Amino acid sequence: MGRTSDARNKILEAARTLIEQRGYSALGVAEICAVAGVPKGSFYHFFASKQALALTVIDEHWAAQRQQWSELLGSGRPPLERLRDLFTATEDFQRAGRRQAGLVVGCLFGNLAAELSNQVPEIRDRLQEIFEAQIDMIEKVVVEAKDAGQAGPAVDTRDAARSIVAQIEGRVLLAKLLDDPGQLGTLWQNSVGLLQTPVDALPARG
Repeated sequence: MGRTSDARNKILEAARTLIEQRGYSALGVAEICAVAGVPKGSFYHFFASKQALALTVIDEHWAAQRQQWSELLGSGRPPLERLRDLFTATEDFQRAGRRQAGLVVGCLFGNLAAELSNQVPEIRDRLQEIFEAQIDMIEKVVVEAKDAGQAGPAVDTRDAARSIVAQIEGRVLLAKLLDDPGQLGTLWQNSVGLLQTPVDALPARG
């Protein structure tokens, strides 16, 4: 059982790394197995197709990311500080990825959405579900901020949450294009403007 699980995990890790670096369409099962260091026949023991593998990679990546987002956005800190924590963690993740891979790899979900949204309906639908879940999580924090007077009274919380998620994805994409994680440094200030946060309601740095 341990060896079987180990082979599956190696395939998943190899696929995630290759998808992040080169995209989905250019990959073949043989290459994934070669990078994973497992026989090609092992692949079909665990996954019915490359698409099934991609969906599993997406789900496992989201499970880890969702846990991190839940911890950051569900902490006992004031709402705007939680948002800032999320932005900091997002930039830190891209910086760590650049140190490991030698370049900014971007967002797995955003990369796949740009590449496959018009080609593979099953992957597109799953990514839509994930982005909606992200919007839900951020909207809860925006609602808290609005109730606490940290967002303007005219702010539509759903639209604001959707714009924040779009901003994160856009900034990550720009960071990938320019190979510069520093592009994420504007997330906080842009979101404060988006939320129409009064100056006296801004949290202190640190």
